[in-house]
Amino acid sequence: MKKEELLTLKQAPTSFAPAVTPVASTTIHTDTDGLHAGQTTIPSQGEDMPAYLARPEQFTGKLPIILVVQEIFGVHEHIQDVCRRLAKQGYMAIAPELYFRQGDPRDYTEISELFAKLVSKVPDQQVLSDLDHTAHWAAQHGGDISKLGITGFCWGGRITWLYAAHNPQLKAGVAWYGKLVGDKTLTSPSQPVDRAAALDAPVLGLYGAEDSSIPLDTIETMRQAIRAANATAEIVVYPEAGHAFNADYRPSYHAEAAADGWQRMLDFFVQYGVK
Repeated sequence: MKKEELLTLKQAPTSFAPAVTPVASTTIHTDTDGLHAGQTTIPSQGEDMPAYLARPEQFTGKLPIILVVQEIFGVHEHIQDVCRRLAKQGYMAIAPELYFRQGDPRDYTEISELFAKLVSKVPDQQVLSDLDHTAHWAAQHGGDISKLGITGFCWGGRITWLYAAHNPQLKAGVAWYGKLVGDKTLTSPSQPVDRAAALDAPVLGLYGAEDSSIPLDTIETMRQAIRAANATAEIVVYPEAGHAFNADYRPSYHAEAAADGWQRMLDFFVQYGVK
């Protein structure tokens, strides 16, 4: 790639978020062999937003782009690893640090405190705009904006649904256990169920039946909203999985559901033209 010298990456922090340590023995680590991977910055709304990028080291033409949206814990090692896994599949995968204006999730050791003092203060509109800038930046650095996808986990799963109703350039989104209904606030004026009729891109939702934070009745409410809107979306529920079943570094990891969900995601992106 002739633009290689224009994209200088630096080593990204590889630690897991303090709020979820110690990590489980099931933790997966994907190497960087054959990849160009590391930390970069993206101009967004007048500031330089940190981000983690992974893509094949050698390629011709332009790469399909996947925006990877963090859990509440930020772009820590697990999200970086997801980017590397996608890069091994031939994607340019990029995860922007979407809380960087409000604070650093690595400063918190308790999930409740992290959510109350940081996550809840991040406006949805800011996030959606930062993702737009990320997609634009990726298109300037070897990515194909006509093959744009998004995937997100937990907090990022909710954002995935919202982004599919926000950016008409998006080809497809895959939301992992993202909240579907909830109260409206100044920072979160709408929830995915409120935006079902506005979905511009197909969405695959991956959920666990044992997830106490996302009750099955809320999933059914979203399904009804999707049907009423005649939207292209599908929700898969794994009977024995709980919340964060793809988080291999946590006790909630459910290997069978995670593997099936990962393959469904890859197939979904192919089906709807991301790759």
